[in-house]
Amino acid sequence: MSLYAVIFYTLGTVILVSTALAITRRNVMHAVVYLVISFIATALLFYLLGAPLLAALEVIIYAGAIMVLFLFLVMMLEIGKSPKTARAFLRQWLPALGLGAVSLAVTVILLLAESGAGSPLQSAMASPLAFGRFLFERYWFSVEIASYLLFVALVGALYLGRREEKPER
Repeated sequence: MSLYAVIFYTLGTVILVSTALAITRRNVMHAVVYLVISFIATALLFYLLGAPLLAALEVIIYAGAIMVLFLFLVMMLEIGKSPKTARAFLRQWLPALGLGAVSLAVTVILLLAESGAGSPLQSAMASPLAFGRFLFERYWFSVEIASYLLFVALVGALYLGRREEKPER
């Protein structure tokens, strides 16, 4: 088994575990952290598979812009306070720290590995201009639908998160 296969399966495991933890957490902030870990591991997987532009877009768009939007929505909602004991704190954040450490280790291995040293995959080189033209000429409708769905989700979250003031008598 090559180094790339080990990294591939490690990243796949990190993505599956962090996504499963993101959808099973009751605390919204924990779910957001696990989702960020999943997005970063997905970007590393794109980089491993020879698509550095997609890896950069994954980090910039999903782990960056969309997660900042989610964090703003989380800040607008009222969230209960987390427990103050060290044991409860570790129990809540230990999986996130472990998955983040694995993602960081894989990033270091990918950056320090010799480029092309027994690499079974060739990089898919495309300029951002060519990628943008391909995306918006062929899949413009899908991009518009995705942006519309994100907008509807934002409006729905704003509606659910607003506070209704009770009329005074």
